[in-house]
Amino acid sequence: MSSILTDDEVRAAVGFLSTERLASFVRIAGSDRDAIALHHQSMKLGAALMPVTGMIEVVLRNAVCERLRSTFGHADWLTNPRPPFAWKGEEEDAVKNAGRLARRAAYAKLSQADKRRLDALAFPHGVPPGLTHEAHSKGRQKVVAITQGQLIAQLTLFFWKRLFSPDYEATLWKPSLRRLFPNKAVSRAQIAANLENLYQTRNRIAHHEPVMDARLASVLAAVDFLALNFTMRTPTEDGILAKMTETDRAALKNEAATLAALLATFTVPPGGP
Repeated sequence: MSSILTDDEVRAAVGFLSTERLASFVRIAGSDRDAIALHHQSMKLGAALMPVTGMIEVVLRNAVCERLRSTFGHADWLTNPRPPFAWKGEEEDAVKNAGRLARRAAYAKLSQADKRRLDALAFPHGVPPGLTHEAHSKGRQKVVAITQGQLIAQLTLFFWKRLFSPDYEATLWKPSLRRLFPNKAVSRAQIAANLENLYQTRNRIAHHEPVMDARLASVLAAVDFLALNFTMRTPTEDGILAKMTETDRAALKNEAATLAALLATFTVPPGGP
């Protein structure tokens, strides 16, 4: 891309991208023009990562939900888990916040007539005089009915990865989630570490930050580990998640190889971005 820019356009591009953002790329590439090319390939790699991480997240999330629904024995296990199980503080807060977000999203889609009909539930003694529009809306939102699916959709990868943490080894992993990774050589700690890698990398690319070198090798390994071991007793490309991500993983590896080839044309200092 940078090869088609004139020198004046390169200078303008540096201004648009910001010298601060390009600084780490300049340290590797040695010039603004080459730094722009490296930045562009980094962005392409990030784009290739998204469908893979997204598919793993959605499949794992739904599989976890089905396992725990079966384990707890009722559909509303997220909001009303049966004792003695109880969510830790972060997860409890996450579920409550997801409920608020889901109700707000559902409320936004209602007609004005439907919103007015909520007043009878939200304010059984009548809408208080002088109530602000914001307070009125929030009161209505609290009584909006949402489905389990709407609630689940608002929970992030942070929540789902936390279910594989040591905090839930005895209560979730051993009695239930272990079945999603039946390979006896695979431990909960390995699943947690690979999910953490995926989570950190996804957050990085969401902010258009570079993923290179050891960090890139690590996330490529994490993607393959999760895809090849999900529901399988031995790691294999014949598993359902491996097949569902096969094309996107190949595209990701192709972009990673292109990035590696580009990096090889520069003198890369230790500890690049």
